[in-house]
Amino acid sequence: MLTSVDRLLFVRRVPIFKELRDDFIVRLASVMNELSYPANYSIFQQGEEGRSLYIVVSGRVKVHIGNTKLAEFEQGKYFGEMAVFDTQPRSASATTLEPCECLELTQEQLYDAIEETPEIAVNIIRELSRLIRRLNDNINTANSKPA
Repeated sequence: MLTSVDRLLFVRRVPIFKELRDDFIVRLASVMNELSYPANYSIFQQGEEGRSLYIVVSGRVKVHIGNTKLAEFEQGKYFGEMAVFDTQPRSASATTLEPCECLELTQEQLYDAIEETPEIAVNIIRELSRLIRRLNDNINTANSKPA
């Protein structure tokens, strides 16, 4: 079981929350669910309806499509955020690589937080814009390499 301070520290590491006041982060962190998963556990599957994002407290999680690993997340990193922001099915699966502890933030909890503190929406937009820019840079770099 995480202490309030531990929860604050983990939630503070998530880029979309890092610019928010501590009192707001404490309230947000207090409503998040603490979940434990064994190794090789499927947290969610591609195509499923998703309404949560996860922060890794301990362990490692891979996000994948079939056998193709897209990313790996360890302590302090978050995943599953796209499903919180839209109502589309999960675009990939997430599976634990070892026993994991995660904090879960549901779409409802996030929307309540945005209603209470609208500046979180600006942080979300900023972080998603950065992600899109990084992906564009990766594509441009890959396309500019000689064949």
